This record gives sequence, structure tokens and C-alpha cells, in this order.
Amino acid sequence: MKQSRRDILRIASVLGMAFTAGLLKPADVFAAEWSQKVFDAKSLEEVVKALGGDAFAVSTEVSVTGPEIAENGAVVPVTIASKAANTEYMAILVEKNPAAMSASFNIPPGSDPAFSTRVKMGATSNVHVLVKAGGKWLVASKEIKVTLGGCGG
Repeated sequence: MKQSRRDILRIASVLGMAFTAGLLKPADVFAAEWSQKVFDAKSLEEVVKALGGDAFAVSTEVSVTGPEIAENGAVVPVTIASKAANTEYMAILVEKNPAAMSASFNIPPGSDPAFSTRVKMGATSNVHVLVKAGGKWLVASKEIKVTLGGCGG
């Protein structure tokens, strides 16, 4: 336990010195490119367009799982995965939320493109996973029924 704490302190110190010296910018380490257009988009089609794509295809290589019925829309567990070769980007979209985009992930080469998280849902809606793999946009969807809305409902 002490060793892992020391490792964290050591890494934090090195990153802190690199930031101070101007060798690294926080965006280089902590964040991908931010695009307000993506988070303002209201539909799957608008998100794909905001990300620079023009079309998407439904794929069996992409999956989204979650409960059939979520009792509390504020904390809906969702798992997404991609078996498509060269997966480089994944996103979770909730169709009927005020902003469709709920989460996005840049996938480093050699990583396992699979995530589990919780999303907020205002009402019963389709949940889409959008994947960019090999230059193509792929999608899979699942309807999740919500009994108590989590977006102010």
C-alpha cells in the first residue's frame, strides 16, 4: 500500500514539474479536443456530423447493455464495447436528454474498447453507443425504460 502511494506522489511530482517548466500542457495529459458543437447536438445524426462524419451504420460488432427498466434515471448503469478493428473513439448518447452526448472516450491503440459507467436519463429513451473504427462510424442502440427521471423529471 505504501509503495503505490509513493508511486502516485512520484508521478504527480514529475507531472507538476513538467507543467511548471512548460513542457506539458494540461490538455496534453488530461483532455481530448473539446467541441461544444458535439455536446450541443440533439440527435445521433447531429453528433456524427459535429464529429466530422457524414454517415453511420448499425453494427453487430458494437454493443450497449443496460437494464430493461431503470428505477432511477439519475444513475443508470450502461456498458459499451466494440469488437471492431482499429476502434479509436466511443461515445454514449441518450436520445431524449436535453444534450444527447453523455460521455465520450478516445481509445489509445492496443487498449480494450469497453467501458462501464452510469448515465443520467430524463425519461425512457434509446441509448446509443457511437464508435469510430477504421475511419467508419458504427452504432448500436438499446431502449431503457426509466420510471423516475433523473434530469429534473
